Amino acid sequence: MVAVACLPWAWRMLRDVEFWVEDLGLLPYGEAWAYQKEVHQEVVRGKRPPTLLLLEHPRVITLGRKATGENLLFPESWYRENGFELFWVERGGDVTYHGPGQLVGYPIFPVGREVRRFLRQIEEAIVKVAAGYGLEAYPTPGYAGVWVGEDKLCAIGVAVKEGVSFHGFALNVSTDLNDFTVIIPCGLKGKGVTSLEKLLGRKVPMPEVKERVVQAFAEVFGLVPRYREERHEAQV
Repeated sequence: MVAVACLPWAWRMLRDVEFWVEDLGLLPYGEAWAYQKEVHQEVVRGKRPPTLLLLEHPRVITLGRKATGENLLFPESWYRENGFELFWVERGGDVTYHGPGQLVGYPIFPVGREVRRFLRQIEEAIVKVAAGYGLEAYPTPGYAGVWVGEDKLCAIGVAVKEGVSFHGFALNVSTDLNDFTVIIPCGLKGKGVTSLEKLLGRKVPMPEVKERVVQAFAEVFGLVPRYREERHEAQV
């Protein structure tokens, strides 16, 4: 495990290498952020293999490295007073929203300097998930994420430190899309957001989507998933 984790190219050269999957359920953003950093350091030090964290967040607005605040439609205090947490974080991209019904995935993988390729692989995995529901989704050159028509289905923003990624993607499953109206999502004016349930016109079980995401990651990255049942508590 140590050799594979410390050499970001090596695990892609091997067959049947594991990646761990942890389902954290509904977890406040601050706790998840702290736990990401803990897992990130374990992967950096070779104490665990590539790891995919799956979870949902209570309502929260996050702003990435490109954000200036201009795509917030209200003062920061307004969000906190109206039931949103708000965090400035180190991921790429501008402002986005997370909330219940949205599947958030944090792939904490060794990527070295191949960040662009890594982003394309995440997009490919999400496109596979959408295709499994009969949806024609696509990435857009120049912007990380996955779209259906003119609406964004999945936002993507990562950070890489010491050759290992963290942060990740946010796939709208049954998200309350009205919550996106309090920001300009990703700073893209005139663009919309959508969800699997809106596109399909029916309920889509979150456990089913999680299973399909894990399978898509296994196929795209050529890794074997291993589910971790125990819950790890992060120190905030």
